[in-house]
Amino acid sequence: MEPKKLDPHCQMLLGQFHEIMPRLQQLEKLVVSQLESELSHQDIALSGIEHRIKTEDSYIGKLERKGQKYQSISDITDLVGVRIITFYTDDVDKVAAIVKGLFNVDWKNSVDKRKRQELTSFGYNSLHYICNLREGEFSDISFEVQMRTTLQHVWSAIEHDIGYKGTVRLPPEYRRQFSRLAGMLELADDEFSRLRTTMNKFRRHIHALVESGRLDEVPLNSDTFRSFLEMKPFDKLNQRIAAVNQAEIYPASLLPFRHVLESFQLETLGDVDALIRDYSDDAYQLALAQFAITDLDIVSEYIGLQNLCFVYVLKNGGGRTGIKAIYDILYGPQEGNADLADLIVQQASQLPFYQQNT
Repeated sequence: MEPKKLDPHCQMLLGQFHEIMPRLQQLEKLVVSQLESELSHQDIALSGIEHRIKTEDSYIGKLERKGQKYQSISDITDLVGVRIITFYTDDVDKVAAIVKGLFNVDWKNSVDKRKRQELTSFGYNSLHYICNLREGEFSDISFEVQMRTTLQHVWSAIEHDIGYKGTVRLPPEYRRQFSRLAGMLELADDEFSRLRTTMNKFRRHIHALVESGRLDEVPLNSDTFRSFLEMKPFDKLNQRIAAVNQAEIYPASLLPFRHVLESFQLETLGDVDALIRDYSDDAYQLALAQFAITDLDIVSEYIGLQNLCFVYVLKNGGGRTGIKAIYDILYGPQEGNADLADLIVQQASQLPFYQQNT
């Protein structure tokens, strides 16, 4: 597109833009690659990373507005832009530390818009760093890295979509509405970060209780059961069962069994630990009955816990219906579950623990 409003100086700057475009494209790829690699290495959860090279139309618009401000294209710092969108406000500062570690930051031209106090500035509360590579053939080109939260990003997009920052001045009641909504979102942004911090502290506390063996104080839920499994509480029983046929134990997830344990009305990890303590011998006897009709030399890691559940049901009067319910929870209701339940009852029928409870 041939511009009509550019003076000779701005025409020169436009020519430089065309000349430098291949370098801008290479710089963009390099910057994004370095950021993605380091953010992944630091395990920072992101909503997304956006990046772009300024379009020619946008560049011309910039020259039309303030082209005389720039002596050369090297004075324009946002030809390449990257926006990093985090889930939480405190992660913005973590990302900023990573950016500072990777690149040289031009502090004079960088800005922390989060410090602005305007009531409707929420969607623009980004942290903007003007950066350069520390070495290499592209180190002479500046680029911009913006960091903001997901809610800030969404709010900014909404403001843009409905034209809040347009040329028509909105009535006071509309501007008050925007201010209220911006305040609510800013509060939500802060509260999500605070909630994550609180939950992380709670998880560390629960993990400490598990490690110290104070299991009666730990409620049974997905997080605590996962921590409990890290202690390998079923390994002793699994190894005892596997030794019958010198079988190999192959890994399997035990997490689905949490729903089975909850169906038994077990409320704490102490209850689960008591299940292991009180029912392991009978679970082992059930395994002996199972191996009597097979020569399996590979068993699943869940065999111990599964047999504990079977024994619990059978010793507490659940019978075939209770065994089928276990299969329904683990694998979903299906016709074959009833046949599997019949097989378990048959295998247990000659064992002392079953005969004493029927």
